[in-house]
Amino acid sequence: MIWEKNISPYDFAEYAHNLGFKGLEYVNQLYPEVMLAEDKAAAIDEFVAKNNELAKKYQLQNVLIMIDGEGSLSVADETERTKAVENHKIWIDAASAMNCSAIRVNLHGSNNPNIWNETSVKSLTELANYAIDKNINVLVENHGRLSSNGEALMEVINSVDLPNCGTLPDYGNFCIAEDGYGSITDENCSEVYDIYKGVEEMMPKAMALSAKSFDFDKEGNETNIDFTRMLSIANKYNYQGFIGIEYEGDKLGEIEGIVATRDLVLKNLNANENY
Repeated sequence: MIWEKNISPYDFAEYAHNLGFKGLEYVNQLYPEVMLAEDKAAAIDEFVAKNNELAKKYQLQNVLIMIDGEGSLSVADETERTKAVENHKIWIDAASAMNCSAIRVNLHGSNNPNIWNETSVKSLTELANYAIDKNINVLVENHGRLSSNGEALMEVINSVDLPNCGTLPDYGNFCIAEDGYGSITDENCSEVYDIYKGVEEMMPKAMALSAKSFDFDKEGNETNIDFTRMLSIANKYNYQGFIGIEYEGDKLGEIEGIVATRDLVLKNLNANENY
Protein backbone atom coordinates (compact mmCIF):
# COMPACT_ATOMS: atom_id res chain seq x y z
CA MET A 1 0.00 0.00 0.00
CA ILE A 2 2.90 2.33 0.68
CA TRP A 3 5.23 1.28 -2.17
CA GLU A 4 2.40 1.63 -4.68
CA LYS A 5 1.71 5.15 -3.38
CA ASN A 6 -1.78 4.31 -2.20
CA ILE A 7 -1.11 5.63 1.29
CA SER A 8 1.57 7.69 2.97
CA PRO A 9 3.79 6.02 5.58
CA TYR A 10 2.59 8.81 7.85
CA ASP A 11 -0.88 7.24 7.72
CA PHE A 12 0.58 4.29 9.61
CA ALA A 13 -0.40 5.49 13.09
CA GLU A 14 -4.02 6.06 12.11
CA TYR A 15 -4.30 2.58 10.56
CA ALA A 16 -2.72 0.98 13.63
CA HIS A 17 -5.06 2.88 15.96
CA ASN A 18 -8.14 1.89 13.96
CA LEU A 19 -7.07 -1.76 14.09
CA GLY A 20 -6.75 -1.68 17.87
CA PHE A 21 -2.99 -1.78 18.27
CA LYS A 22 -1.12 -0.19 21.17
CA GLY A 23 2.39 0.19 19.78
CA LEU A 24 4.18 1.12 16.57
CA GLU A 25 7.19 -0.52 14.95
CA TYR A 26 8.62 1.62 12.16
CA VAL A 27 10.47 0.42 9.05
CA ASN A 28 12.96 3.04 7.87
CA GLN A 29 13.03 1.96 4.22
CA LEU A 30 9.34 2.84 3.88
CA TYR A 31 10.33 6.52 4.14
CA PRO A 32 12.24 7.22 0.88
CA GLU A 33 12.15 10.95 1.53
CA VAL A 34 14.41 10.19 4.49
CA MET A 35 16.56 7.43 3.03
CA LEU A 36 17.32 9.35 -0.16
CA ALA A 37 17.55 12.85 1.31
CA GLU A 38 20.61 14.97 0.58
CA ASP A 39 20.45 16.34 4.12
CA LYS A 40 19.62 13.11 5.91
CA ALA A 41 20.03 14.52 9.41
CA ALA A 42 17.37 17.15 8.73
CA ALA A 43 15.11 14.56 7.10
CA ILE A 44 15.36 12.28 10.13
CA ASP A 45 14.57 15.19 12.43
CA GLU A 46 11.39 15.77 10.44
CA PHE A 47 10.62 12.02 10.51
CA VAL A 48 10.95 12.05 14.30
CA ALA A 49 8.81 15.15 14.79
CA LYS A 50 6.00 13.93 12.51
CA ASN A 51 5.83 10.46 14.00
CA ASN A 52 5.99 11.72 17.58
CA GLU A 53 3.05 14.00 16.84
CA LEU A 54 1.07 11.18 15.24
CA ALA A 55 1.81 8.70 18.02
CA LYS A 56 0.60 11.24 20.56
CA LYS A 57 -2.52 12.02 18.52
CA TYR A 58 -3.50 8.36 18.30
CA GLN A 59 -2.31 7.45 21.81
CA LEU A 60 0.19 4.87 20.62
CA GLN A 61 3.58 3.93 22.02
CA ASN A 62 6.62 4.12 19.76
CA VAL A 63 8.30 0.72 20.19
CA LEU A 64 11.20 0.37 17.76
CA ILE A 65 12.64 1.27 14.37
CA MET A 66 13.66 -1.48 11.96
CA ILE A 67 16.82 -0.49 10.08
CA ASP A 68 17.43 -1.61 6.51
CA GLY A 69 19.53 -0.19 3.70
CA GLU A 70 22.19 1.38 5.89
CA GLY A 71 25.06 -0.98 5.08
CA SER A 72 26.20 -4.43 6.14
CA LEU A 73 27.25 -4.82 9.76
CA SER A 74 28.94 -8.19 9.22
CA VAL A 75 30.98 -7.44 6.13
CA ALA A 76 34.70 -8.26 6.09
CA ASP A 77 35.77 -4.89 4.67
CA GLU A 78 36.52 -2.73 7.71
CA THR A 79 35.84 0.58 5.98
CA GLU A 80 32.46 -0.60 4.74
CA ARG A 81 31.58 -2.07 8.14
CA THR A 82 32.55 1.10 9.98
CA LYS A 83 30.41 3.19 7.64
CA ALA A 84 27.46 0.89 8.30
CA VAL A 85 27.91 1.26 12.06
CA GLU A 86 27.96 5.06 11.77
CA ASN A 87 24.81 4.99 9.60
CA HIS A 88 23.01 2.94 12.24
CA LYS A 89 24.01 5.33 15.02
CA ILE A 90 21.88 8.05 13.40
CA TRP A 91 18.85 5.81 13.80
CA ILE A 92 19.72 5.08 17.42
CA ASP A 93 19.51 8.83 17.99
CA ALA A 94 16.15 8.90 16.20
CA ALA A 95 14.79 6.02 18.26
CA SER A 96 15.88 7.78 21.44
CA ALA A 97 14.16 11.00 20.36
CA MET A 98 10.97 9.00 19.76
CA ASN A 99 11.13 7.27 23.16
CA CYS A 100 11.41 3.89 21.47
CA SER A 101 12.93 1.00 23.39
CA ALA A 102 15.01 -0.37 20.51
CA ILE A 103 16.26 -0.48 16.97
CA ARG A 104 16.27 -3.70 14.94
CA VAL A 105 19.35 -4.45 12.87
CA ASN A 106 20.38 -7.15 10.38
CA LEU A 107 23.65 -9.06 10.44
CA HIS A 108 24.24 -9.16 6.69
CA GLY A 109 27.70 -9.42 5.22
CA SER A 110 30.15 -12.28 5.11
CA ASN A 111 28.94 -15.85 4.62
CA ASN A 112 32.12 -17.16 6.23
CA PRO A 113 31.04 -18.20 9.75
CA ASN A 114 34.27 -17.10 11.43
CA ILE A 115 34.41 -13.71 9.72
CA TRP A 116 30.69 -13.21 10.23
CA ASN A 117 30.98 -13.95 13.94
CA GLU A 118 33.93 -11.61 14.44
CA THR A 119 32.51 -8.68 12.48
CA SER A 120 29.03 -9.11 13.96
CA VAL A 121 30.41 -8.98 17.50
CA LYS A 122 32.42 -5.86 16.68
CA SER A 123 29.50 -4.00 15.14
CA LEU A 124 26.98 -4.94 17.82
CA THR A 125 29.40 -4.05 20.60
CA GLU A 126 29.97 -0.61 19.09
CA LEU A 127 26.28 0.02 18.56
CA ALA A 128 25.17 -1.27 21.96
CA ASN A 129 27.80 0.80 23.76
CA TYR A 130 26.68 3.87 21.82
CA ALA A 131 23.01 3.15 22.56
CA ILE A 132 23.19 2.23 26.22
CA ASP A 133 23.20 5.78 27.62
CA LYS A 134 20.31 6.62 25.29
CA ASN A 135 18.19 3.78 26.77
CA ILE A 136 18.02 2.03 23.41
CA ASN A 137 18.34 -1.71 22.90
CA VAL A 138 20.07 -3.04 19.79
CA LEU A 139 18.18 -6.10 18.58
CA VAL A 140 19.09 -8.60 15.88
CA GLU A 141 16.34 -10.23 13.85
CA ASN A 142 16.83 -13.59 12.22
CA HIS A 143 16.85 -12.33 8.65
CA GLY A 144 18.37 -15.03 6.51
CA ARG A 145 21.57 -17.01 6.08
CA LEU A 146 23.82 -17.11 9.15
CA SER A 147 21.59 -14.73 11.11
CA SER A 148 18.78 -17.31 10.88
CA ASN A 149 20.93 -20.01 12.42
CA GLY A 150 19.78 -19.71 16.03
CA GLU A 151 22.86 -21.32 17.51
CA ALA A 152 25.28 -19.17 15.51
CA LEU A 153 23.32 -16.00 16.25
CA MET A 154 23.28 -16.63 19.98
CA GLU A 155 27.04 -17.20 19.99
CA VAL A 156 27.32 -13.63 18.69
CA ILE A 157 24.81 -12.15 21.14
CA ASN A 158 26.39 -13.93 24.10
CA SER A 159 29.87 -12.84 23.02
CA VAL A 160 28.76 -9.21 23.00
CA ASP A 161 27.34 -9.76 26.48
CA LEU A 162 25.82 -6.32 26.95
CA PRO A 163 22.44 -5.81 28.66
CA ASN A 164 21.03 -3.79 25.76
CA CYS A 165 22.05 -6.20 23.00
CA GLY A 166 19.42 -8.82 22.27
CA THR A 167 17.21 -10.47 19.72
CA LEU A 168 13.97 -10.03 17.84
CA PRO A 169 12.76 -13.53 16.96
CA ASP A 170 10.72 -13.64 13.75
CA TYR A 171 8.54 -16.74 13.41
CA GLY A 172 8.95 -17.01 9.66
CA ASN A 173 12.54 -15.98 8.88
CA PHE A 174 14.58 -19.14 9.23
CA CYS A 175 15.97 -19.74 5.76
CA ILE A 176 19.70 -20.35 6.28
CA ALA A 177 20.58 -21.15 2.67
CA GLU A 178 22.82 -18.76 0.75
CA ASP A 179 20.26 -18.77 -2.07
CA GLY A 180 17.45 -17.51 0.16
CA TYR A 181 16.61 -14.27 1.92
CA GLY A 182 15.06 -15.28 5.19
CA SER A 183 11.50 -16.40 4.62
CA ILE A 184 10.65 -20.06 5.20
CA THR A 185 8.20 -19.85 2.28
CA ASP A 186 10.82 -18.59 -0.19
CA GLU A 187 10.71 -21.10 -3.06
CA ASN A 188 14.43 -20.48 -3.65
CA CYS A 189 15.34 -21.51 -0.10
CA SER A 190 17.11 -24.88 -0.09
CA GLU A 191 17.66 -25.14 3.67
CA VAL A 192 15.46 -24.08 6.59
CA TYR A 193 16.47 -23.98 10.26
CA ASP A 194 14.00 -25.54 12.69
CA ILE A 195 11.74 -22.58 13.44
CA TYR A 196 10.74 -23.69 16.94
CA LYS A 197 14.32 -24.52 17.91
CA GLY A 198 15.41 -21.14 16.57
CA VAL A 199 12.82 -19.16 18.52
CA GLU A 200 13.59 -21.20 21.65
CA GLU A 201 17.29 -20.35 21.28
CA MET A 202 16.62 -16.65 20.74
CA MET A 203 14.03 -16.10 23.47
CA PRO A 204 16.41 -15.77 26.46
CA LYS A 205 17.67 -12.49 24.95
CA ALA A 206 14.44 -11.45 23.20
CA MET A 207 13.31 -7.86 23.72
CA ALA A 208 10.81 -7.83 20.85
CA LEU A 209 8.90 -10.48 18.93
CA SER A 210 7.48 -10.72 15.40
CA ALA A 211 4.46 -12.98 14.94
CA LYS A 212 4.77 -13.41 11.20
CA SER A 213 2.14 -15.17 9.13
CA PHE A 214 1.80 -16.31 5.52
CA ASP A 215 -1.47 -18.20 5.10
CA PHE A 216 -4.49 -19.37 7.11
CA ASP A 217 -6.89 -22.30 7.12
CA LYS A 218 -10.68 -22.03 7.51
CA GLU A 219 -10.35 -22.02 11.30
CA GLY A 220 -8.00 -19.05 11.21
CA ASN A 221 -4.85 -21.01 12.07
CA GLU A 222 -1.57 -20.30 10.32
CA THR A 223 -0.79 -23.19 7.97
CA ASN A 224 3.01 -22.93 8.16
CA ILE A 225 3.54 -22.04 11.83
CA ASP A 226 1.99 -23.36 15.02
CA PHE A 227 1.19 -20.09 16.80
CA THR A 228 0.10 -21.89 19.97
CA ARG A 229 3.50 -23.53 20.20
CA MET A 230 5.36 -20.32 19.41
CA LEU A 231 3.49 -18.29 22.03
CA SER A 232 4.03 -21.07 24.57
CA ILE A 233 7.77 -20.69 24.01
CA ALA A 234 7.50 -16.96 24.65
CA ASN A 235 5.50 -17.65 27.80
CA LYS A 236 8.09 -20.18 28.96
CA TYR A 237 10.66 -17.39 29.01
CA ASN A 238 8.21 -14.96 30.66
CA TYR A 239 8.27 -12.61 27.71
CA GLN A 240 6.53 -9.36 28.66
CA GLY A 241 7.18 -7.13 25.64
CA PHE A 242 5.15 -6.19 22.58
CA ILE A 243 4.23 -8.78 19.98
CA GLY A 244 4.62 -7.33 16.51
CA ILE A 245 2.10 -8.38 13.87
CA GLU A 246 3.49 -9.06 10.40
CA TYR A 247 1.55 -10.58 7.50
CA GLU A 248 3.69 -11.63 4.53
CA GLY A 249 1.23 -13.68 2.50
CA ASP A 250 -0.29 -13.00 -0.89
CA LYS A 251 -3.76 -14.56 -0.63
CA LEU A 252 -5.29 -11.97 1.67
CA GLY A 253 -5.20 -8.21 1.36
CA GLU A 254 -2.79 -6.40 3.65
CA ILE A 255 -5.37 -5.24 6.17
CA GLU A 256 -7.20 -8.58 6.07
CA GLY A 257 -3.93 -10.45 6.67
CA ILE A 258 -2.94 -8.18 9.53
CA VAL A 259 -6.33 -8.64 11.19
CA ALA A 260 -6.18 -12.42 10.78
CA THR A 261 -2.73 -12.52 12.36
CA ARG A 262 -3.77 -10.20 15.18
CA ASP A 263 -6.84 -12.28 15.92
CA LEU A 264 -4.85 -15.53 15.96
CA VAL A 265 -2.40 -14.10 18.48
CA LEU A 266 -5.22 -12.76 20.66
CA LYS A 267 -7.09 -16.08 20.52
CA ASN A 268 -4.02 -17.87 21.86
CA LEU A 269 -3.31 -15.25 24.52
CA ASN A 270 -6.91 -15.27 25.73
CA ALA A 271 -6.99 -19.07 25.84
CA ASN A 272 -4.08 -19.31 28.26
CA GLU A 273 -4.36 -17.59 31.63
CA ASN A 274 -0.56 -17.72 31.99
CA TYR A 275 -0.03 -15.27 29.16
